[in-house]
Amino acid sequence: MRKMLGAAAAFATAATAVVAMSGAAQAAPASGSTVYGCPSGAVCIYGQGVYPPDNPNPTNVYYSYGAHNLSNQLGYHYVINNQYGGASASLCNNYGGTGCVYTLAQDYAVYYDLTPINSITLNRP
Repeated sequence: MRKMLGAAAAFATAATAVVAMSGAAQAAPASGSTVYGCPSGAVCIYGQGVYPPDNPNPTNVYYSYGAHNLSNQLGYHYVINNQYGGASASLCNNYGGTGCVYTLAQDYAVYYDLTPINSITLNRP
């Protein structure tokens, strides 16, 4: 079961966000802005059970395109795609960016169980 972070168009400045059972919502209004500690151009993962508005300190920050293997990411985590230019990010069951099961569009966030996820890819637009 997936839970997603829903938010208003002004997610970066919103004081509250809604956690929805399905669907994804915008995570940032435009490129060039930091969203809950996630720098512009990056994809960020937050600690298990951490709500980014309450603790804007991502534990993993990725900037480069391609696959990034994960380790010790168990349970539900927020993942924010704060890239620009239409770049997406994918959550993948296998190491090396294969067996991808979820794609996160630019400026979106998701609350996802990373237990079976072994890599994340940053995808060129």
